[in-house]
Amino acid sequence: MSAEVDWNGIADTYGTPTYVYDGDWLADNLHALRSTLHPSLEIFYSLKSNPNRGVYDVLHAAGARAEVSSLAELRLVLDAGTDPENIVFLGPGKSAQEIEACVDAGIYAVVCESFDELERIDEAARARDVRQRVLLRVNPALSIAGSRLTMGGKPRQFGIDEAQVLAAGRALTDFGHAEVAGIQVYLGTRILDTEVVVKNTAYILDLADRIAQATGIPLTAVDIGGGLGAAYFEGERELDAIELAKDLNPLLDRFASAHPGTRLIMESGRYLTALGGTYLMRVRYTKQSMGENFAVADGGTHHHMAAVGIGSFVKRNFPIALLSRLPEPAEEHGTWNIAGPLCTPNDTVAKSVALPELRPGDLIGVLRSGAYGPSASPCTSSATATRPRSSCAMAGRTWSVAATRSTTSSAGSRPTPSWAEPTATADPRPFEPRKGAVTMVNTDNATTADALRNALAEVLHKELPELAPGTRLFSDLALDSTSVIELLMELEDTLGLQIDPDELTPDVFETIGSLNAYIDACLTGEEKAS
Repeated sequence: MSAEVDWNGIADTYGTPTYVYDGDWLADNLHALRSTLHPSLEIFYSLKSNPNRGVYDVLHAAGARAEVSSLAELRLVLDAGTDPENIVFLGPGKSAQEIEACVDAGIYAVVCESFDELERIDEAARARDVRQRVLLRVNPALSIAGSRLTMGGKPRQFGIDEAQVLAAGRALTDFGHAEVAGIQVYLGTRILDTEVVVKNTAYILDLADRIAQATGIPLTAVDIGGGLGAAYFEGERELDAIELAKDLNPLLDRFASAHPGTRLIMESGRYLTALGGTYLMRVRYTKQSMGENFAVADGGTHHHMAAVGIGSFVKRNFPIALLSRLPEPAEEHGTWNIAGPLCTPNDTVAKSVALPELRPGDLIGVLRSGAYGPSASPCTSSATATRPRSSCAMAGRTWSVAATRSTTSSAGSRPTPSWAEPTATADPRPFEPRKGAVTMVNTDNATTADALRNALAEVLHKELPELAPGTRLFSDLALDSTSVIELLMELEDTLGLQIDPDELTPDVFETIGSLNAYIDACLTGEEKAS
């Protein structure tokens, strides 16, 4: 992140907590990777790492293709003008709606993770009388040590076992409308050792040849996954793209020469964005407790769960910095615990981190926060649902505000420029019900009914029966306390509601009709039914 960023100006204008992204760094980093690796290797940005529209716009303009794993991400990249030929869709549990949206959009490939899913893709394409390209995600028979999270070589929900793919043989070419045209393998993530990336890639390319020979699929494309890491913690060394290219490029060159018509794909999310983002918080209070210093900030783990060490056995601090002022000459560094505003001891962003003396009003930043911030955080849990979501700003020579969003009225005073782009939590294009979608009957407000129907479908991720006013949310639709919160968040996003949690009573959630009436009252400002 550039030292020229006006942190105080960003905080004053857009409030805190705020994710700030350096657009220049994002673009330059992608250009550097593309120019270093073999020219036949196409970089597909993994939106799950950071589905912010402003971030994607920067990377898309710099030449990144799109790897998406949800309907919202698919709509976002299409709305951004991405050529469908440069989109792949991954995920082990795709809904029928997602598969149909992929086929309707004509994306380059659906990455298929089970034989059942392959049949569903074929059915969806047959219903539209088109052919849909498919890459089989293969769960390889081995894993190579060196990734922080291993994705293959063990029983997994991801992909089809290597032995099963090889055993399927020529049957994989028998589908009339699902064109199995290659493979995708993802062996691990957070890889910082270039040798591991090279070994992974060598195995995947050899596996592609073996599968093509055994099954007769044409190898139109081979997706080698990715997993390029970012160094967060003390003692870690950044992955060196130039060093990686020394051994990876000859490997890719040999494969490309032997398969001149094969498209080579690398997925990258964390590597492209992690170092380009900062989570900006303002200190509200400072205190001492039993000899330790505490700074309580307005941001916390509900926005940045990665900082608390999710996925790690040992808690380690992300790099933290005081950003709003220069330390005074005589000021010594002490150790501080940085806590958030939630009523849980788990809301601790950093422990015993060396910082100058902190004061209320200071701005502190969690650095290297450009990947898996909001997208890996429990913003919809019952403990955090009444907290405002973080806003987002873009800094740099050529980039300004990307988006500001909140879900509570307490943050409603933040200015939102007329040209602000939506984050991925907002659906960038209107929902278009597919044939056979959930229908509502006998409702008083068609707009509210449609929004509620679509929100339920999004939250529950399953086919629903016909909904009527008497349909019970818990017994008939199997909502639970978490999915209720997710439903409210979805409705806030879709309808622009300002829901006051103190107004909510169990009666609101009795039936579709009672919730529909509550939403109507919110929209019209009438007294809510209790």
